[in-house]
Amino acid sequence: MAPSCGKSEESEESAKMNQVSAKSRADAAAGKIANQLGRELAAAGLTAGQPVFIRAFKREKVLEFYIFHPEKKIYQLFKSYEIAGMSGVLGPKLAEGDLQVPEGFYHVGPSAMNPQSKFHLAFNIGFPNAYERGHGWTGSFIMIHGDTASIGCLAMTDPVIEEIYSLCVAAHRGGQGFFRVHIFPFRMDEASMAEQMEHRWAGFWENLQEGYAWFEREKLPPEVGVAEGRYTFQRD
Repeated sequence: MAPSCGKSEESEESAKMNQVSAKSRADAAAGKIANQLGRELAAAGLTAGQPVFIRAFKREKVLEFYIFHPEKKIYQLFKSYEIAGMSGVLGPKLAEGDLQVPEGFYHVGPSAMNPQSKFHLAFNIGFPNAYERGHGWTGSFIMIHGDTASIGCLAMTDPVIEEIYSLCVAAHRGGQGFFRVHIFPFRMDEASMAEQMEHRWAGFWENLQEGYAWFEREKLPPEVGVAEGRYTFQRD
C-alpha cells in the first residue's frame, strides 16, 4: 500500500522541525548535489536563491519547476519532473481521507518545509486554502515529498525532491517569503477544456483555467484571491 500523508504522522514530524541540527538532512542533500545542480543552473542562465514557482499537472503526472530570471523579469522553466506517485482521480480534494490530490493555488513559506519527513524531504502546500475552506472542503498536511508512492500527496523520488527542496530553501534564504504551487487536473489549453465541458467539475476547472492562462501569457504567477466563491486573479 502507498504511504499516506496522514495528519498524525506529519504532526509528529512538525514537532521535530525545531530540533533540526545545523547539519540537517536537507543541508547534506544540498551539499551532495551542489556541483551538478550548479552546472545545470549555469547552463540555463539561472541561479540558486532566486524566487521559484511550481506547477503540477495530475493527468500528465508532471511537475514543472520555474526559477525567476532577473534580467528577463519572468519565471523560466528549469526542469520538468515526472511525478512518481499520487492517488485519486481528476477533480478537487473535498474531504479528509478521500485520497484526492488537491487542485488549486497554494503558497509555501519557510515554516512549511520539513527536512525530517519520513518521506525523506517534504513541504506542506497549505491545503485547504481560503477558497477551499470557504467551500467546506477539508484535509490537512498535503505534501510534495520524496519516495515513489503516496496517498493524497505528490511523491517525487528522493533524488528529485533533493533538487526541488534545495532550490526552494535557497529561494527562501534569498528573500522569497513564500513560493507558489499551482496544481491543475491537466494542461488547461482550449482543446483539453473542450474535452471536459460535460464533466461535473467543468465550471470549477474554468475558474482554474484563468490562473493557468495568466501564467501562460505573462510568465509571472498572479496574485490569487477569493471573492463570491471564486478564485480571482490580479497582477502580483
